[in-house]
Amino acid sequence: MTDPKRQPDLRHLTDQYELTEDELQTTLAAVMATHPKDEDLWVFGYGSLMWQPEFPFSERSLATVHGFHRSFCVYSHIWRGTREHPGLVLGLDNGGSCRGVAYRVSAAGAAATVEYLIRREMVTRVYIPRWVTARIGSRVIRAHTYTAAHNHVQYAGKLEDDIALHHILQGHGRGGANTEYLRNTVGHLEELGITDRPLSRLCRLIDGRAPRTPEK
Repeated sequence: MTDPKRQPDLRHLTDQYELTEDELQTTLAAVMATHPKDEDLWVFGYGSLMWQPEFPFSERSLATVHGFHRSFCVYSHIWRGTREHPGLVLGLDNGGSCRGVAYRVSAAGAAATVEYLIRREMVTRVYIPRWVTARIGSRVIRAHTYTAAHNHVQYAGKLEDDIALHHILQGHGRGGANTEYLRNTVGHLEELGITDRPLSRLCRLIDGRAPRTPEK
C-alpha cells in the first residue's frame, strides 16, 4: 500500500529553465510511484483547470484544500507575458486554504492524465507536482495538484497590489492580455460560487485602470 503522505521524489530536477523530455518521464514515474496502481486518481484544480481541464474524468466536485492558497505569485514569461515584460499568473502557495475543483480520473487513465498535466504545468518548472488532502463535503480525498516552486526565477511570492497591478497591466503573451486572464479567472470563480477576495480586489483595481478588449 502506498503511504498517503508520501510525496514524489523530485531530486532529479535541476534548476534549469525548461523541463527536458527525460526529466518529464522521470517526474511522471516519480508521481505514479506514489499513487496506488489500481486506484482512481483525483486532480485538484485552482486556476484554469477548474474550467478547462482537457482530460477525461468521471466526477467533478467543489473541494477545499487546507495549507495552501490561490495567489498571483508566479511571473508569466510565456502565456501572459515575456521574460522582458513578465505578466503574473496563479500559483498554489503555502498557507491558508483554497476552494477549487476536484476531478476523479479512472485508474486506467491516471498515468496519461498525469503526463498531460506535467506537460501543461511544468513547461518552465515553476510548478511542482505534489499530493494534497482535499475535502469534498464530508469526504476526504488525496489529490494531485501543482504548487509554486519557491526556488524558481519565476516565483514572485506575495506582492503588494501596486506591483501586482504593474505586471498584470503590462503582461501580454501567447495566451493574450494578462488583464483578461484576471477577469476571466474571477468570472469563472463567481460562476462556480467561489469567493476569492484578493483576486476580486485586484479585478476591481484593474477595471478602474485598464479598458476592456473590444468584442469582435
